[in-house]
This record gives sequence, C-alpha cells and structure tokens, in this order.
Amino acid sequence: MADIERRFSSIQDFLSRGRSALAKGPVAMIFVEDEVEIDTTIRHHQVAGFAQVLVFMPDAFDLAEDLRATTCRISCDVSQPGALERHVNAVIAAAPGLWLYYCFNAEYLFHPFCETRTVGEMLSFHAEERRDAMLTYVVDLYTGDLAAHPDAVSLDSAHLDRSGYYAQARRDEAAQGHPKERQLDFYGGLRWRFEEHIPARSRRIDRIALFRAKPGLTLLPGHVFDDEEYNTYSCPWHHNLTAAICSFRTAKALKRNPGSTFDIQSFRWHNSAPFEWHSRQLLDLGLMEPGQWF
Repeated sequence: MADIERRFSSIQDFLSRGRSALAKGPVAMIFVEDEVEIDTTIRHHQVAGFAQVLVFMPDAFDLAEDLRATTCRISCDVSQPGALERHVNAVIAAAPGLWLYYCFNAEYLFHPFCETRTVGEMLSFHAEERRDAMLTYVVDLYTGDLAAHPDAVSLDSAHLDRSGYYAQARRDEAAQGHPKERQLDFYGGLRWRFEEHIPARSRRIDRIALFRAKPGLTLLPGHVFDDEEYNTYSCPWHHNLTAAICSFRTAKALKRNPGSTFDIQSFRWHNSAPFEWHSRQLLDLGLMEPGQWF
C-alpha cells in the first residue's frame, strides 16, 4: 500500500480503499486523544506483534515520518460522544474472525512473557482454549516527579501502584441484581485513590480490549460487549490468560482537569513502585494472569 493510500479521511474511506489492511490479524486500533506519546504508543504495539496498526486521530496531530508508511491513519475526533464505539464496531463488521485490540495513546499493552512471545502467539493459544475475548486490566502509570513532568507523563520515571486493587460482583439488573456469571467489576490505581474526582461510571479498570470479531458483535459504552460471554474473565473450567494495559490516561486527565489538578501535588504514595516495563513485574503483582500458558 503506497504512502498516500495509508491516510484516510474517515472510517468509510478506510473501509472503501484500505480494507486490505484487515486481511490478517491481530489488528490494533489506537485512538489518539491528544499529542502525548503518540509515536511511542504505535511503536510499542508494532513491536508486540500486531500485523497492522490503525491509528484514529485528528488531522491536526502529527505522526512521525517513519510511521506514516507502516500504519493506517484514519481521521477521527475521538472526543466526540460515541466515537470509540462507532469506529470499533465498524471495524468489527468489516473483519469477521479477526482478532482485534483497541487502546488510547499513552497506553501500552503487556501480556505474559511478552518479551519472548508475540501477541499473536498468545491469542493462538487463547483461541485453542475456546476463548474469543480476553480481559485486560488498565494499570495506571504516572510520573514520580510532577514538578519535572507537570502533565504526569514520563516514560523514564513512570510509577504504578503495587497494591490497592479489588473486585466486586457485577450485578445483572435484568435478574433482580444477582451477580453475573464469571464477571467482576475491577477497581484500583488512581481511579480508586482519587475517586472523588472520577465519575462513578469511569472508575472501573477492566476492559475487554482483545477480542475476536464476529457478525453482529457490538462494543457497548463501558468497555463491554453485547455478548455476555465476551465479558467474562475466564471459561468455566479453569483460569485463562489476562493482560494489562499500562496507561497514563487517568494521570493525564487528573492533571488536566481544573477541578483536580490543584488538589494533587504528587501521585506517589507508600505503595508506589517504579514501573520496570517488563511483564514479570506485572505477573508478580497479580496484575495479569498466565493461565495455563507456560
């Protein structure tokens, strides 16, 4: 695909002229909300082993020259209500059977043993266990020095919370509030510690970010799907793989929001730890699960 063909004016334009990018998976979809760490986010997921990276971003934002030839750039205003779901669902409808993934800029996917195994290898094993979706935990990252990095983002001084994570039963409103089978709402990180600044609907840290497209599948608000089995954390007979999305997104928002920025002088607390950018740390902290994959 020539460089000029890798830039598309809309999702409809991409599906008309660039559908060949969906010939092979897994495919990553990166939704760009601001100009923070766009290039590192894309490169991280290319190295992870995604066959194609689709970048949804406003026309005003810049993309590194080398990435223009290796990604499909699709014009999109991610801030518009429902934009994420509309674009993900359009790709789902166009790519039945393909493994897909989505995240935002300044978010980095880690899976068990990702230093030596690609995301494609992991998903092949996951599919053999008759799983069509994978639970990911969004692990908040933040700078250890807000004075030096007032936007809260620094790859070199990134920290994470090593404790303070918990789960609650996910209630089924259609069944008199009984717990849903193999579904939990997960909490922790900055969204828990600074919950007074976070709307209740945005406090969960679970996201079904890796999934296999199929006809009729629909992503709903809240990072869940209309197929309840896709929202489960494991199959009925044993634990399955999970992954982690290490994300500066919440830290950015808390420092950008006038209602919270002046209340936060530091994100560090007694349970902060430097982020090592390695899957072993996340496994040791219980922030992802290898399941039966060894």
